[in-house]
Amino acid sequence: MSTVLASPRTSLRRARSATVLLGPAFVAAIAYVDPGNVASNISAGAEYGYLLVWVIVMANAMAALVQFLSAKLGLVTGRTLPQVVRDRAGRPLRLAYWAQAELVAMATDLAEVVGGAIALKLLFDLPLLLGGLITGVVSMGLLLVQNRRGQKPFERVIIGLLAIIAIGFMASVVISPPSASGTLGGLAPRFDGAGSVLLAAAMIGATVMPHAIYLHSGLSRDRHGQPEAGPARARLLRITRVDVGLAMVIAGAVNLSMLLMAAHTLSGREDVDSLESAHAAVGDALGPWAALLLAVGLLASGLASTSVGAYAGAMIMEGLLRRQIPLLLRRVITLVPALIILAAGIDPTQALIISQVVLSFGIPLALIPLVRFTSDRTLMGPDTNHRWTTAAAWLIAAIISALNLLLIYLTITGGS
Repeated sequence: MSTVLASPRTSLRRARSATVLLGPAFVAAIAYVDPGNVASNISAGAEYGYLLVWVIVMANAMAALVQFLSAKLGLVTGRTLPQVVRDRAGRPLRLAYWAQAELVAMATDLAEVVGGAIALKLLFDLPLLLGGLITGVVSMGLLLVQNRRGQKPFERVIIGLLAIIAIGFMASVVISPPSASGTLGGLAPRFDGAGSVLLAAAMIGATVMPHAIYLHSGLSRDRHGQPEAGPARARLLRITRVDVGLAMVIAGAVNLSMLLMAAHTLSGREDVDSLESAHAAVGDALGPWAALLLAVGLLASGLASTSVGAYAGAMIMEGLLRRQIPLLLRRVITLVPALIILAAGIDPTQALIISQVVLSFGIPLALIPLVRFTSDRTLMGPDTNHRWTTAAAWLIAAIISALNLLLIYLTITGGS
């Protein structure tokens, strides 16, 4: 019996071809490092130190499974999650579902435009309204790349912004490393009063984002099509697991860096109640370069995430209603509420918190259909979820839904 081994050149060729197929998950991962994450993670570290490290780890593990299921749905069915919902729902339910999805998309855009506006104020002392307008205009430019050049160039731009985000937020923990024992101790699940529960719910709500769940199914479908069941599809699903795994490791490292930086640098300070004050405190503790990189990371986060959010919104509308409006027109429409908030002089950090509460309503409505559809053998065929995968996915959906309901309750009652 002889064994034929692949030549080094063949193995290298296969590795390169697999690498070329990576990318959709990195676009979806932008949702996991948006300004809402920045606000909740820095608040958690500043108020509770290393206590909630375990929440970051748990949220990222849950998000990885959710994003893989979304990508798998697109690959196997050749349809996006909104399209499958449309095919399975009657007209009244479909319209109601679209209305909540649009509300969630606007809340997402609010957080991202506000984050970009805050970053431009920190970097150039621009008024928030002007910063929000600039953020919107630049995001239109990024969407033009997708509209005219296609998905691959758009992916490259977004991956470049993700790299800037990672450098911006991870620089502080390199400049001044956090406590190793504190970090390890934070892996033990526990809370410290209602305030820590509220922040944990906000962190998870800012991590698993409805528009990323909808979007990933379309990104995978548009990149890879609908391969026939068999070796080709199995290979793409394996590559998709790697794609999701790498993207979520990067997103998780960025989120963890935000919390560790705040726990190490800002914990115990009473003057850290906004992104602006956190930026100033980082400058005081670590120097102007650390503060500059933090602001640059926040700006890249706002620009990338608002572009991806508008892209997702267009996919949701087309999938649920079979209607398309020009992507740039849609960008203008969803930008308006954010600009109104900034023009009204509402505290931007408070606006970020409100946006996370609105997002909380939409998360179960994206998660539950996703788990249901990927567990349906008539829809997924041989690639139906394994029963253990289904059990884990339903548990994740239950945990996230419960925490988001808790977030809404605690926000309304003031955390009491």
